Amino acid sequence: QVQLVESGGGLVQAGGSLRLSCATSGRTFSSYAMGWFRQAPGKEREFVAAIRSGGSTSYADSVKARFTISRDNAKNTVYLQMNSLKPEDTAVYYCAASRFFGSLYRTTSYDYWGQGTQVTVSS
Repeated sequence: QVQLVESGGGLVQAGGSLRLSCATSGRTFSSYAMGWFRQAPGKEREFVAAIRSGGSTSYADSVKARFTISRDNAKNTVYLQMNSLKPEDTAVYYCAASRFFGSLYRTTSYDYWGQGTQVTVSS
């Protein structure tokens, strides 16, 4: 079983920055595709960003110019650097891992999920 532990959430003013971290326990971490999703109260969980094992990345249109996903395979960790934060970015952010081929935009493509970390952006 793969364990995902997220950290780095908190309260920040609009225009500020945060970096989220997701540490994994899997011995085959380097072979996983990794994704970040977010969920606001009363809304569906939505795709934010993903990085494949080979390093290619994908972003939701709403965050493409502001967020950066990266991974450090030596530390079994994936990161989400969030800049120019807006109040509408407020949500619980979840890290996820995908072992097999599939669309990384869909929650159903992921096999393991973290517990989530709260990000709140004040106006």
